[in-house]
Amino acid sequence: MGDARRRGVVALGIAGLVAPLTIVLGTAPAQAASCTTQTGPYQKKVEKFLGRPVDGVQSAGDCKAIQGFQEKHGITPSVGYAGSVTWGVMDLMLKQRAVGNNPNKNGDCPVNKGRIACVNLTLQLSWIQDGDRLVYGPVPVRTGRDGFETRTGLKKIYWRDIDHVSDIYNVPMPYSQFFDGGQAFHSVKLSMWNPPGSHGCTNMTPKDAKKYWSLLKVGDDVFVYGRKPGT
Repeated sequence: MGDARRRGVVALGIAGLVAPLTIVLGTAPAQAASCTTQTGPYQKKVEKFLGRPVDGVQSAGDCKAIQGFQEKHGITPSVGYAGSVTWGVMDLMLKQRAVGNNPNKNGDCPVNKGRIACVNLTLQLSWIQDGDRLVYGPVPVRTGRDGFETRTGLKKIYWRDIDHVSDIYNVPMPYSQFFDGGQAFHSVKLSMWNPPGSHGCTNMTPKDAKKYWSLLKVGDDVFVYGRKPGT
């Protein structure tokens, strides 16, 4: 989440998985909410994802497992309800896993640019390739929410700041590598599946942001394509 403190450029962003549940940024509440006894519309799918008995009926065990997943990824309210937001996150995880080690199978990210960082908004994945050779990734990322979409197209890294702090949101943005008017790769201490998304930046885990820092430099290409679910 963030922007460049230089150049007076405001970051744009993107929405996450939209649903009729209230979503907030940040971590789960310190005190866990009560578990619901209500069966959700995605009960069977959620049960299967979590390795629970698939009977389509909410149980105390189901609720506890769902609630744990929600708290881990900052999905609120974390009451163990198998709703559209929870299933949307799980469905995205399944699609990400299915990509395996061939994220550019369809050739959407250019292979004629040498080293380039690719961002697939649809699957919320990023990787670094050199020609058609995969250098690092794919790794899950967290891009902009609805109204703050991460902008698509071919860009270049124009500024790097390892200890950047956002002037607009007053939050740390370690390992920032800016590629489009205040939008940057940078690390966050959030789940990559925490809805609804950033304010335009491409959030990464500290490990992945640090690796990107070591592999990229000013002038390297970045290609962003697709559309994040819910935007």
